[in-house]
Amino acid sequence: MDRTLRQAGIAAPKIAVQALNPHGGENGLFGDEEQTIIQPAMSQARALGIDVYGPYPADTTYKAVETGKLDAVVSMYHDQFATALKMLGFERGVTVQGGLPVPIATANHGTACNLYGQNLATPSAFENAFRLLVKMAGSAG
Repeated sequence: MDRTLRQAGIAAPKIAVQALNPHGGENGLFGDEEQTIIQPAMSQARALGIDVYGPYPADTTYKAVETGKLDAVVSMYHDQFATALKMLGFERGVTVQGGLPVPIATANHGTACNLYGQNLATPSAFENAFRLLVKMAGSAG
C-alpha cells in the first residue's frame, strides 16, 4: 500500500490497518489474529519505514482515519471498510488494489448495471478512478 500511495503522488503515506476480529479481538477474547499476525506484520512494515497505524476495529476505523489524517486503509476483507467508504462518498469514492504489478482501481459504487440505459448513473467515481490510474501509470517505473 505504501508503494501504491507513493505511486499515486502521496509523498509520505500514513496507512491505517484494520483489525480482523470484532472490537480488535479484545486482547484475544474474540480472536488472537491482531496479536499473532497483524501487529507483527505492522512491526515489520515499520522496520521498512512504512508509516502504519492500528490495528483499528472495523466499526471505529473511519474515526481514526479522520482524526489521524490517514491516507489509506488496509482491510482484511473487501466489505470491512467499504461500508464506511461508501457512506463517505458513494458517488466519488475509489478503491485501489495495492501491491499489484499494475495499477487497478475501481469506482466505489461498482458497475451500476441495474442503471444501464436509464440515464441515472453518476460517472464521477469512475472518472476519479480513471484519473487516479492515469496518474499512477505515469509514475510507475
